[in-house]
Amino acid sequence: MADRSFRFASLLPATARDLHAWHARPGALERLIPPWEATRVIHRDGGIEPGDRTVLAMRAGLFPFRWHARHVENVPGVLFRDIQERGPFRRWTHTHLFTDTPEGAILEDRIDYALPGQPLLPDQAGKMVDRMLARTFRYRHATLAADLILHQRCSRTPLRVLISGASGVLGSALRPLLTTGGHEVWTLVRRPPDRGQREIYWDPQQGQLNLAGLPPFDGVIHLAGDNIGAGRWTPAKKKRVIDSRVLGTDLIARTLAALPTPPKVLLSGSAVGFYGDCLDCCMREEDRSGTDFISDVCTLWEHAARPAEAAGIRTVFLRIGVVLTPRGGALQRLLTTAPVGFPRRFGSGNQYISWIGIDDMIGAMLHALTCEGLTGPVNIAAPQPVTNAELMHALAGVLSRPTLPPIPASLLKTLYGQMAAEVLLGGCRVAVDKLLHSGYSFRHADLKEALRHLLGQQT
Repeated sequence: MADRSFRFASLLPATARDLHAWHARPGALERLIPPWEATRVIHRDGGIEPGDRTVLAMRAGLFPFRWHARHVENVPGVLFRDIQERGPFRRWTHTHLFTDTPEGAILEDRIDYALPGQPLLPDQAGKMVDRMLARTFRYRHATLAADLILHQRCSRTPLRVLISGASGVLGSALRPLLTTGGHEVWTLVRRPPDRGQREIYWDPQQGQLNLAGLPPFDGVIHLAGDNIGAGRWTPAKKKRVIDSRVLGTDLIARTLAALPTPPKVLLSGSAVGFYGDCLDCCMREEDRSGTDFISDVCTLWEHAARPAEAAGIRTVFLRIGVVLTPRGGALQRLLTTAPVGFPRRFGSGNQYISWIGIDDMIGAMLHALTCEGLTGPVNIAAPQPVTNAELMHALAGVLSRPTLPPIPASLLKTLYGQMAAEVLLGGCRVAVDKLLHSGYSFRHADLKEALRHLLGQQT
């Protein structure tokens, strides 16, 4: 089998120079890594200039490995090229080409590669690699196109943004979206900070957060909080859930309110759990909170941000639905049974799930950051909620897996107690008119479309 070449090209809504600049910014590679892949950047020395290096932690089935890449050529607005220094291929050269047209710019990814022992391999081995690459680059180009459209609307003015919870599922996805849009991102950490990486120490339990002497922030996005869906709700767990939200939010709100130059906007996390188990009612932002534990948590959480609101900072309470991503949360847990199939439903299966794909979640946050007319509570979910049974059916269909017997409510309550009753068996159906009327446009409003994108099942 001869050495192989792979090509993938798309017309994108930008100029060649803008496309090249996007790829040169921090976070570009992270934005392009498909979420279904167990891949992460573990070391980066520079960017895309010749001699700059990147090391990725990757996995082929059960076998982990490291990919060492080195950039060898960079012509701004025209191309950049990287090669594999160490990894699974015998040879690998990836050339990114940018060409202007009257309708936009063409991005062409050219990959020339050879497999280990390639002369002895059947041609089918190369075709399998080509299919894997096509799956990856369909995702990459679709994500980049949608990001460019979002940034043209929301990233015209670079902002300095502070994020809490930056290492969590949401924060780790949000950060590269912001940096590839040209925004400057600082993060709150609970270990000795690295100022070279724009880190700031904080300790909500001890009330420690000092922003004095730092440049003023344009916006703050507060996402930190203990995972409410992990394990049984013991008294100690409930206290951690409440304290992690209330103490941190209060500390941030009071600190921002006291600054000589406060940020213009604070996005403070909350959840659609604010409304409690709503059965089939469709809840809007003006509706009252429920009476569940989650409702109490969200009410306290939002109240803790009031000092910022009182200080004149535009404050948005992000009432977040179930965020879908293979990298964490509900979808990651559901995918653990994918090799054998998916339960037909949890309990009755009639409980509503107000879901949202991870890209729309972080896109809505960037939109809320820059949309000056958006304030107060905002439901952040896709426009088409589904029932638990519909979610499981869609997931099984997208991955072509069988459906298994349902999981009885009694079993879930035995295993997880109150957490099961509120998180797994309770439901919430919310309207997102406020978000839509503010001008946000969804990438994936349909569940199956979102799952195909997230799981690499695009056709």
